Amino acid sequence: MLRYLLLILIFAAAPAMAKDKEDGSNVQPDNFYPQVKIQTSMGDIVVELDRRRAPITTNNFLRYVSKHGYNGTLFHRVVPGFVVQGGGYNTDYDEKPSYPEIFNESGNGMKNELYTIAMARQNDAHSATRQFFFNVNDNPSLDPGKEWGYAVFGMIVEGQEVVDKMMEVETEYQLRLREPNSPIEPIILEKATVLPANQ
Repeated sequence: MLRYLLLILIFAAAPAMAKDKEDGSNVQPDNFYPQVKIQTSMGDIVVELDRRRAPITTNNFLRYVSKHGYNGTLFHRVVPGFVVQGGGYNTDYDEKPSYPEIFNESGNGMKNELYTIAMARQNDAHSATRQFFFNVNDNPSLDPGKEWGYAVFGMIVEGQEVVDKMMEVETEYQLRLREPNSPIEPIILEKATVLPANQ
């Protein structure tokens, strides 16, 4: 009997414990589709995230947003017809500190299609931290097959034209980043904010 009471107490306490966590699960914990407004030097973008299919990735992104971790960062990589990538560097091209790497959720059924948002990573499948990218085309080469893919965790619901404009900027080789497709005129992610639920 005591055992059952303990189990009931544990299950009852679980939601409260989740709200005390700082892994992003505490940000609108009952909202499966939180929205984030991304204000950039080229205009505003709103993304809707999918916590049902990509809970780890969504929570990770929300953690950076809620702690102002993306404010004042760059979209440092623009490849026309492919991706617009950012979130990792400040305006001096210094790398921003990151939380631990996360599990790759690329097998969640979401595809790297036009106007989706996905996590960037290194060659190691489970190396994503803070950098993300917008797909500016359908990119099936980034979906999982025999190898791990790149985890999609939401889509742009407002501001698609802003990403289209980003794709058209002139780029050059950025020596500090060893990045061949870096905008000549920096594109700044000025502020990222979690929008109120059910707005």
